[in-house]
Amino acid sequence: MTFAGFDQQRVTVADGVRLHVTAGGSGSPVVLLHGFPQTHLMWRHVAADLAADHTVICPDLRGYGDSDRPADTGRTYAKRTMAADVVAVARAFGFDRFALAGHDRGALVAIRAGLDHPAAVTHLASLDVLPTLDAWEVMRGRSAAVGFHLYLLAQAPDLPERLIAGAPDAFFGHFLDTWATRPEALADVREAYLAASRAAIPSIVADYRASAGVDVADDEEDRRTGNRLRMPVTVLQQDWGAALGFDAAGRWRAWADDLVHETVTCGHFMAEEAPAEVVRALRTLLAR
Repeated sequence: MTFAGFDQQRVTVADGVRLHVTAGGSGSPVVLLHGFPQTHLMWRHVAADLAADHTVICPDLRGYGDSDRPADTGRTYAKRTMAADVVAVARAFGFDRFALAGHDRGALVAIRAGLDHPAAVTHLASLDVLPTLDAWEVMRGRSAAVGFHLYLLAQAPDLPERLIAGAPDAFFGHFLDTWATRPEALADVREAYLAASRAAIPSIVADYRASAGVDVADDEEDRRTGNRLRMPVTVLQQDWGAALGFDAAGRWRAWADDLVHETVTCGHFMAEEAPAEVVRALRTLLAR
């Protein structure tokens, strides 16, 4: 599957890992990062709209889709490493500064890019996550069962890899089917997502394992030193605060000076379930 009018290429990032990138349009750059268990295809509706007046760059994150899947050596899938990939991709297209939007895992990469590369990220949008440190702090009690996969994938190699490999379509399909309020919105890409995830089990697990280790340590350091997101930030989020008993907007205000926080009524896969709402929010952010 491809985006009409977009080109595909492989871009070498700083450590020699190549990312598969789909890009199109012209104008000020917007980089869109996908979530789990997805690929860049999740942006097919949003990217088509934004490309009318922006250069839209949609990479597969390292370890996902058609991007390279290097073996994990400890920080291979740290969000700091993956954020550096994003900066390298933008520079390969000739952009030192760009707006950045991420969903789910891609949002964690986007947050880290905003913290580590404030001179490069002009605007930041996060779709349906909390920063890593906060996510672990609010997960407690029976309500935390919704995030069971965070605990499974945090385990040492190679237990989660072997368990998931035993029934990969059942595992990845569970999230596609239960996290959406309109699963039919993913029907055209569901098999592509399952195939891509099935082929990338070790790297997907490594991405999550990093978020139970090195990513937490990096967030803790930022909290200690007062490092914050200085660019305009928009957050679109399901009402996880009500479900899990925390102040979602308050959590975000601790990280972002210029924040717009919106609660949505669609499911987790909002760029596919409610693309017009996502486009509206991104265009409003880009105008700030």
